[in-house]
Amino acid sequence: MTNMTLSVPKELYSEMTAHSEIKWSDVARQAFEKKVEELHWMDKVLEKSTLTEKDADEIGHKIKGEMAKRFKRIRSLS
Repeated sequence: MTNMTLSVPKELYSEMTAHSEIKWSDVARQAFEKKVEELHWMDKVLEKSTLTEKDADEIGHKIKGEMAKRFKRIRSLS
């Protein structure tokens, strides 16, 4: 197995050392494995996709615009 060194903020490290019963290297390895599985799934989905980057940007802008409208309506009801 390969070793890896990670940097974490001091505050996070303090919290982690307060729980020495947890194998933090296992937690990190599991997180890495989960992310790699997600990437493999995404690659499978995207290999058959005809969506362009421009299409994705347009969809993203539309979603953000609709979310902004929704939040404005919610705020006006408060």
